[in-house]
Amino acid sequence: MLAFAPLDGAVGAATSVLSGIAAFIAPVAGPAAMALAVVVFTVAVRLAVSPLSLAAVRGERRRTALMPKIQELQQRYAKQPDRMRTELATLYREEGTSPLAGCLPALVQAPFFLVMYRTFTIAPPAGELWGVPLGHHLAQGVGGAVLPLFGVLLLLLVLLAVFFSRRSRRQLGPQATGLAKLMPFMSFLTIPTALVLPLAATLYLVTTTSWTALEHLVLRRPTH
Repeated sequence: MLAFAPLDGAVGAATSVLSGIAAFIAPVAGPAAMALAVVVFTVAVRLAVSPLSLAAVRGERRRTALMPKIQELQQRYAKQPDRMRTELATLYREEGTSPLAGCLPALVQAPFFLVMYRTFTIAPPAGELWGVPLGHHLAQGVGGAVLPLFGVLLLLLVLLAVFFSRRSRRQLGPQATGLAKLMPFMSFLTIPTALVLPLAATLYLVTTTSWTALEHLVLRRPTH
């Protein structure tokens, strides 16, 4: 229990912020205030951690730019692993980067996403959208507005998955082999995930995935 105390505290704080946002927009949003608060809160958190996303992209670009030199060193010292590690370390030091330059910012973001995920899944906030409670799961029934509402959200996730899949194929190219060939299909995992999540978590998933797509268009656009 103690191991999860900081996380539970963060989830409690996130829930309080959600309630505050919902109360603020309730005069305009009415019964959908909490649902809209989920979207606003998700966007606010993604915006707050966007400098980390930018740092990750910069790290990836530096590593990609160094790839020809890295491959040259790997080929030259293929039979001298100790020398190869030394030369690679020197290269990274001279270029002011590291093998983890694009990974560390992403790891720092992970706790934020974990808190939001737990906030919307463990104890979904009270509220509704189109008359559907934010804690409703598809397994509880598809009557009323449930089916069209989840249908719209799932369609958005499918379109986003197609977007990421196509970008992944372009980046990998026809030379992709092994597990790399499966990467374009990883984005479709959000769809079965949404099928077992409550409505609040599905709204979060759609919002955060849409934000990621926007980051790809803005931050990861081709530089040449």
